[in-house]
Amino acid sequence: MGTTDDDELHDVTVVGAGAAGLACATDLFAAGLRVRLLEADDTVGGRMRTDRVAGFTVDRGFQVFNTAYPQVKRRLDLRALRLRPFTPGVLVHTDDGMRRFTDPSRRFRESRDLLPGRLASGRDLLALGVLTARDVLAPASRLRTRPDRTTLTALADAGVSPDLVETFFRPFLSGVFLEDDLETSARFFHLVWRSMLRGTLCLPADGIGAVPAQLASRLPPGVLRTGAPVAALTPHGVTLTDGTELPSPTVVVATGQRAAGELLPGLSVPRGRTVTTLYHASTTPPLTEPVLVIDSRRRFLNSCVLTALHPRYSPDGRALVSTSVLGTPDAQAVAAVVRALGEVYDTDTVAWELVHRVTVHDALPAMPAPHPLSRTTRVAPGRYVCGDHRATGSLQGALASGTRAAREVLADLGRPTGH
Repeated sequence: MGTTDDDELHDVTVVGAGAAGLACATDLFAAGLRVRLLEADDTVGGRMRTDRVAGFTVDRGFQVFNTAYPQVKRRLDLRALRLRPFTPGVLVHTDDGMRRFTDPSRRFRESRDLLPGRLASGRDLLALGVLTARDVLAPASRLRTRPDRTTLTALADAGVSPDLVETFFRPFLSGVFLEDDLETSARFFHLVWRSMLRGTLCLPADGIGAVPAQLASRLPPGVLRTGAPVAALTPHGVTLTDGTELPSPTVVVATGQRAAGELLPGLSVPRGRTVTTLYHASTTPPLTEPVLVIDSRRRFLNSCVLTALHPRYSPDGRALVSTSVLGTPDAQAVAAVVRALGEVYDTDTVAWELVHRVTVHDALPAMPAPHPLSRTTRVAPGRYVCGDHRATGSLQGALASGTRAAREVLADLGRPTGH
């Protein structure tokens, strides 16, 4: 087991070392199978990657790590990640100035903006309280089995007014779903809302890439092979782009949806959401608090001062500001975003230096209602597919899908699953 001999027949080849592939390979190896994990890139993580640019620590797109996810609790050593928490809640820039939307049970003294008439009406606050209590207290299984509809419809049915939707929910959830029509499955919304209220949103001290790196560290030597892009699946295994054939009776495709559709012709895959993140350096921090900032006018998805979370994200003492927008903005659109940031942060952004820009295509799968929260990974005899596009667009969804793939492979091979 764990050999690097490419000619040896492996029981299972897993294609893609993102979160789903890492979870799948780990479970299959733990069950005693000979596993090969192939990754096209030079390291693991897929979309969960961290780069060093001019000394700055920048993730491939703004991401947050949620400690409430069941798969996170099961698979990761949170202490080893050296997590840096965001302030609970968000700051909302409105026409009346900045307002704080926070959980009164965590930050009661900072919840004055939840008094009627500031951020929302008394009726809205009551509706929001009932919605929140139901999501936090109800078993997750009940949320998963509710009749599905769009998030926008669910908010209206819960009694949330259009005013609060436009002031808070649409700007906030656009950054969560990477779409601003709120067409995303209400089941997913309720589960996300629940997890945010139950967990802590944070980032590892070394960036989000520390998460897949820790998962990969649990694999024994010889299982993972990086720099090995797969060109095609064959009746006997896989073929790499350099023509190397690797035999394996069982193959699990654990790539993003676009690559999965290419490797498995005929596979139905969802549309992908595209997001661009801008990283600016500023000599003066526009905000000293590690909190997410959103704009009720939706000129950007969200923004935060990453160095308020952890100063070592910057190499020279300057503040590092992360701002995300939908799609792929041109130079004129980027300039408009920077001007909007000046207004929102009430600061001069003219001297801000753009140190990095990253566009992530298929950053999340589209999840319009009705949306199944989990789907079988079986495609054909000996062929499986997993990833967040087979579940929900989240780390939890990716890990859960990889877990399901391993469980279904083991079941089909007549092996005990162990969980």
